[in-house]
Amino acid sequence: MNGARAAAPDLAAKVAEVEGISEYRLANGLRVLLFPDQSKPTITINMTYLVGSRHEGYGETGMAHLLEHMLFKGTKNREDIGKEFNARGARFNGTTSLDRTNYYELVQASDENLEWALSMEADRMVNALVRRQDLDTEMTVVRNEYENGENSPGNVLIKRLQSMAYDWHNYGNSTIGNRSDIENVDIANLQAFYRMYYQPDNAVLLVAGKFDLQKTLGLVSRYFGVIPRPTRVLPKLWTVEPTQDGERSLMVRRVGDLTLIMLAYKMPSPLHADAQALSYAAFTLGDTPSGRLHKSLVQTGKAAQVGALRLSGVDGSLQVIFAALKKGDPVEPVKDEMIRQVEGLGESPPTAEELQRARLNFANSAERLMNDHENIGLQLSEFVALGDWRTFFLTRDRTQEVTAEQVKSASAKYLRRDNRTAGVFLPEEAPARAEIPAWPAPRSC
Repeated sequence: MNGARAAAPDLAAKVAEVEGISEYRLANGLRVLLFPDQSKPTITINMTYLVGSRHEGYGETGMAHLLEHMLFKGTKNREDIGKEFNARGARFNGTTSLDRTNYYELVQASDENLEWALSMEADRMVNALVRRQDLDTEMTVVRNEYENGENSPGNVLIKRLQSMAYDWHNYGNSTIGNRSDIENVDIANLQAFYRMYYQPDNAVLLVAGKFDLQKTLGLVSRYFGVIPRPTRVLPKLWTVEPTQDGERSLMVRRVGDLTLIMLAYKMPSPLHADAQALSYAAFTLGDTPSGRLHKSLVQTGKAAQVGALRLSGVDGSLQVIFAALKKGDPVEPVKDEMIRQVEGLGESPPTAEELQRARLNFANSAERLMNDHENIGLQLSEFVALGDWRTFFLTRDRTQEVTAEQVKSASAKYLRRDNRTAGVFLPEEAPARAEIPAWPAPRSC
């Protein structure tokens, strides 16, 4: 690209195949996953870059997410990518997480649409303008997204939990970033971030749906194969989060309509041997209406809603168990019951019925996913970020082999007091604040 059109295209070499998904590799480092499905009338093009909030430096929080927004602006060859999507009736989006940034588009199946999408993705990989004027206009969108999150009790409490659970690791920062970092981002730093991470050796392209495999390989080679392999060296990240040495707790007092209680526990990566057993633990606790917390809190009227979610990453995960209460309802009895149920799972593992219900749920979810090429692309992008897309299938199969004893053992390791970070969002009509004034800039002599 960008003057390299005269170069001979790099031909893709096949390196793996699992359950109808084939992986190819270009000499410039780009990995390509192709998943033909002639039963679908559409094609999904999914591009994953192995960069997320984990890769941001001090004072740069939110940069990966901000750059995601900028990639829908112009390139040296395209004035407005968003308008081109709309003109084709495409469904498109981008998402940023801890370890990766993902772009995808769903188009009606045709050779012309596929070629356009692949040429566009190759173009914005290396030719995005990342201009100051685009940053200024997009800042309004990002600021609104930030403020919407600040008006959500759940989002606010999750951010506080992340920050308290992690002492040093960047997983303690939310992907949306700090407001002052976002508003003061240096355009040169953003451009450097783009040039560092948006390169073929740091990306995985997935095409799924109704397409011809050989034609698509030719298009991939034509548009991506001419991009040179970068000479830069990706920075190494070496921060290791120390083992938590005791329970932690926090309180958020804000204007709101409901009370939230969250318990967070640090977990290993989804690829760890304990990960599948911990998924069973979360399902046993948080499922509705069969989960233990629903029965002990919702059915008794102590809470309006309960559930479980996990923030997963390469360097570990954060398992969150939550309960929502009506404003004014007592907090401590619910919090105590949550702790009793969660941290008691190491002594009271799932029953045969609970285990079978979880196993069936995971099997059905995996089957639905394989029949939806838009969502399988998004799911595979998570495993791409973890290191290898093929581990999705290993994880799926291992999940069906989990025993009650494994759930008990894993729960005892991680769902424990010294690994707990507890948070409460307590709504108040007029919460008090201690505003800290900024230190005045020194005057020159």
